[in-house]
Amino acid sequence: MEILDIRIDNLIKQQTLQKVGEFLNSNKQHTIFTPNPEMLVDAQKDEYFKQVLNSGDLNVCDGFGLSFVSGAKRYPGVDLMQDICALAEKEGKSVYLLGSGLNEVVEKTVAELKIKYPELKIVGFNKGSKIEKLKDCKIKYDEEQNDELIFQIMMCAPDILFVAFGHGKQEKWIYENLSHLTSVKIAMGVGGAFDYISGKTKRAPLFLRQIGLEWLYRLIKQPSRLSRIFKATVTFVYYIFFKKLL
Repeated sequence: MEILDIRIDNLIKQQTLQKVGEFLNSNKQHTIFTPNPEMLVDAQKDEYFKQVLNSGDLNVCDGFGLSFVSGAKRYPGVDLMQDICALAEKEGKSVYLLGSGLNEVVEKTVAELKIKYPELKIVGFNKGSKIEKLKDCKIKYDEEQNDELIFQIMMCAPDILFVAFGHGKQEKWIYENLSHLTSVKIAMGVGGAFDYISGKTKRAPLFLRQIGLEWLYRLIKQPSRLSRIFKATVTFVYYIFFKKLL
């Protein structure tokens, strides 16, 4: 299905993980993105981002609002990432963690994953380099640093690459760099998953997530997110109704 011109794959959890298993055992590279209302709003004014999202091999619905208007089953990116780790542990596949911007966050994420999945092969991690969004919606990063990063990942030869640069940046970075990382069968943009797994950011209680009020919990905990939450709620609903009227 398509919502605001972005493809969303309407799969239940078991079907999604079956796809992941197929990706891991194929000879091709695959991308997994987790569109949410905020991302779809941003893509309305960023054709490059829209192109990148629609290039995803698996676009998993992440966000109650998106699930509500589309009927697609919600599968939060942080949950999918951990389920992929469980599958990788079972099948002996390796992972590499890239992003968050902070050494302590990515290091704690690695430590927590090793506790939860003791047999998981984590072959490397890196906090990543600074990425900027340009006015033309492209992204900019230090080419020399990026080349060093690509070389490091190549030497680790992971099967799975989790990228946590924040939405928009991570998907574009994957789109532009994945072809250089020939060992990687799955590259996934995971947003704030490292923050949650490391404990840097607390997730909303389960009952709030189940009734679609995770956004309210995050607003209370982080008032600075008001503009982002407004975009993911009010602006998203506006675009949905505006498109229906066209």
